[in-house]
Amino acid sequence: MKIYYNPKLKELARQLRNNATKSEIKLWTYLRRNQMHGYDFHRQKPIDEYIVDFFCNKLQLAIECDGYSHEILEVYEKDVKKTKRLNELEITVLRFSDYQVMNDIDNVIRAIEDYIFKFEENNFTPPLIPPC
Repeated sequence: MKIYYNPKLKELARQLRNNATKSEIKLWTYLRRNQMHGYDFHRQKPIDEYIVDFFCNKLQLAIECDGYSHEILEVYEKDVKKTKRLNELEITVLRFSDYQVMNDIDNVIRAIEDYIFKFEENNFTPPLIPPC
């Protein structure tokens, strides 16, 4: 599926990639180079009017690492609006706190894998078997 975005976000996304948080760096070590069951993830991906921390087009999955600032009401409300818009674009959003990524990475990875396994199960197309 073609992902449209505001071209003005491209430079900001580049800056965010160059100034990643510790939790983003840690999670990226598990997502990069198709390590997550062969799926291709991208960092700081512009989508529509937003930038998501990680995105896999084939899975239609965005992953967000939320720091302490996301507990502030105004930031939380922006996150809700962002998630709602991405859901309208048929993109699922998984959110993890920095604390979860830094202190419980095994369960973060399990949650991502659980999404992948459910996605594969729901999108499985049996191979065509030619008639004998």
